[in-house]
Amino acid sequence: MLRIPPHHPIQLPLGLVIWATWFVAVYGGLSVSCALAAPDPAAGPLTPINALLGLLTLVVTLFLLAMARYCWRGASAPEAGEHAFIARLAGAAHVIAAVSTLATGLPILVLPPCV
Repeated sequence: MLRIPPHHPIQLPLGLVIWATWFVAVYGGLSVSCALAAPDPAAGPLTPINALLGLLTLVVTLFLLAMARYCWRGASAPEAGEHAFIARLAGAAHVIAAVSTLATGLPILVLPPCV
């Protein structure tokens, strides 16, 4: 398994790239699924589309939080040295991306998908 070190500079934008990819996948997938097989709006948010999108949101949020933890643990490792700042900053960026994912995904829980 490829493991990027927590102090590698690619870690800095990685969380927000993952968030942007999630955003395009969720809202693009929602648009396509609504065009192909729109559920009844009277069903509310309890639809298979919302369940799948909510699950994807949860998985991506947990992954981003795990990445933040990985970076923060790497920053406190003795071998981090002068690279600890990059690892801490990357961890904070991953947390920001996780919060953004969760906040952007909250309408999935309360709104019908194709309204």
